[in-house]
Amino acid sequence: MPLLLTYLLAGTFCLPDGRESAGFCEGDRRATREREWRHETMTARRHSGCSNPAAILLTALALSACNESGSDSVPQTPANPPEAGSGNSAPTISGTSPASIKVGENYSFQPSASDPDGDALTFNVEGKPDWANFDSATGVLSGTPQTGDEGPYDNISIVVSDGSASDSLNFDVTVNQFAPGSVTLSWMPPSLNTDGSAITDLAGYEIYYGVAQGNYTEQIHIDNPSVTTYVVDNLSPDTYYFVATSMNTNGVESDFSGVAVRTVN
Repeated sequence: MPLLLTYLLAGTFCLPDGRESAGFCEGDRRATREREWRHETMTARRHSGCSNPAAILLTALALSACNESGSDSVPQTPANPPEAGSGNSAPTISGTSPASIKVGENYSFQPSASDPDGDALTFNVEGKPDWANFDSATGVLSGTPQTGDEGPYDNISIVVSDGSASDSLNFDVTVNQFAPGSVTLSWMPPSLNTDGSAITDLAGYEIYYGVAQGNYTEQIHIDNPSVTTYVVDNLSPDTYYFVATSMNTNGVESDFSGVAVRTVN
């Protein structure tokens, strides 16, 4: 190796004719022995398999490489790498959630999940609405939104895991404002009293209704005898039972009419 055989010798260098050259002397035995010793040492190192110090330095430098951002690029090892040869299969999850519900309406959705290996499964939810509850053992998302909960709830995600692998189901739910229902009632004004005489003092009507037949918890008074239709509004979803009576100017009220039944969705 030419660079490694370069050395500095003290003394003078003698030319073949015996003249001295400035500062060096090839005839200096100590310098000659030193040169020969160094040459023999380097030859012995090469034959003995000793590494070149320059090569060691280059090898060390080659272990570091930069990516485009200028940071060291080092292979990443997963925090929990799968065990080699475990053969675990990931679970699957599917299902279709109701796309929308109304305020005051019960919501419940349970996805279907299975694992090819029969592993025990657990569930988790992301993006859960505040009005809903979640069961991590069954994956059931349920609840009843109230006034103030109206609006879209996007990117709800139910995740199923077997402890090693997982799958997820993403969906959206919209809570709509409660739209009160209504029922329109109509009737024919009575013309006769119960004794068969003509009615000359009809004063108005009373309307009674409720969600159970015979149990009429609500009452509407109509004091105009010419009215023959009436809209009962602001009704929440349910089945309603209606009856009506007529009354005269003396406040005498008739018996109940027949029952009118209507369902509000």
